[in-house]
Amino acid sequence: MTDAEDPHDLRRFVEAQDEAAEPVAAELRDGRKRTHWMWFVFPQMEGLGSSRMAQRYAISSRAEAEAYLEHPTLGPRLREWTALVNDVEGRTANEIFGSPDDLKFRSSMTLFAAVADDPEPFETALERYYDGDRDERTLRLLDG
Repeated sequence: MTDAEDPHDLRRFVEAQDEAAEPVAAELRDGRKRTHWMWFVFPQMEGLGSSRMAQRYAISSRAEAEAYLEHPTLGPRLREWTALVNDVEGRTANEIFGSPDDLKFRSSMTLFAAVADDPEPFETALERYYDGDRDERTLRLLDG
């Protein structure tokens, strides 16, 4: 794929997810994240994370977030994995992801709820785990 075909370098997410897709789904079905994949499974806006991984997998703009959702692999995976989280019974986001990944999940859900044509799964996650509260820093960065 050329840079013109992938101006946001979304292949970085596909390559990382391809290695982890099955374990991610299994951990989410179990309601407990055990391995390290948060950055490329539930990405957040650039400017929120300072680690090398957070910077590599940060979403830099509204256009990149929209392209992520429209991507034929990434969009369906994000919706599927969000639905798996939404299906977890009797656990908080902190119990599912641990800290600070529970905050990263909120940021990611805020981002994709704000840009999606159909924000339902992301809004459901925000309602279920955060009483509908959006991450204000994400919204400021998105609009900034």
